[in-house]
Amino acid sequence: MMSKAILFTMVLIIVLIANFWSDTKRLIADFVPIRYVRIDGVFQYISKEALQKSLLPYVSTDFFSVDVQELDKAALQHPWIKSVSVKRVWPDAIDIKVTEQLPAVRWGDKGLLNLSGGLFTPENAAEFKQLPLIQGPKGYETRLLEIMKGLEKDLAAHALHLVEFKVNERRAWDILLQNGIEIKLGRNGQLKNFQRFLKTLDLLGQDKVAAIAKVDLRYPNGFSITWKADAPVIDWKQVVAPQQQI
Repeated sequence: MMSKAILFTMVLIIVLIANFWSDTKRLIADFVPIRYVRIDGVFQYISKEALQKSLLPYVSTDFFSVDVQELDKAALQHPWIKSVSVKRVWPDAIDIKVTEQLPAVRWGDKGLLNLSGGLFTPENAAEFKQLPLIQGPKGYETRLLEIMKGLEKDLAAHALHLVEFKVNERRAWDILLQNGIEIKLGRNGQLKNFQRFLKTLDLLGQDKVAAIAKVDLRYPNGFSITWKADAPVIDWKQVVAPQQQI
């Protein structure tokens, strides 16, 4: 068995080594302060200088004492930053690589969705009025973005574009097109009814489509169209006749 004297000697050695390393680390730190904080990335929506300034309090220490995890968390506090990578580079630098959010659509009044449906809420979200708007129940951001992409693809085939896609708590849809057409869909069979409406566009032609104000697709076997006040009277026999001859 190990004698008490030997055990005491081993413990003493460990303590001395620990103290020596602690003193050595402090001594080295005096000679290797952090001199460089390098931030890399494509900066389109945030200021690189402003970001660097906000992170300086987290690197006002020596090379060994900087808390990489805290620095990472601090960078991610900026809504426009999607991801960040922080690492020490011997002997006196910290490298920070950031990836910005890429806004795809607006979400409600204050939010934006990135290309994968991630929600973020920067203070300047109101400046992105040119982006399509999605409004819907919380937690459905990714799903509604994917639906909107499909709707926009189908509309583009008819030279139409979506600007608003709203889903209420009952899951009924309201769609607004760039040309001002409002489309209402109920809570069931939305995509089927929407496709039925698109087929009708091929019959109407661009001039008649431009005269549409509203379309109500909430009927089980059809839909109603409200025309603009100045729209000319449509001769439906002329619209339908070519199809009957096919």
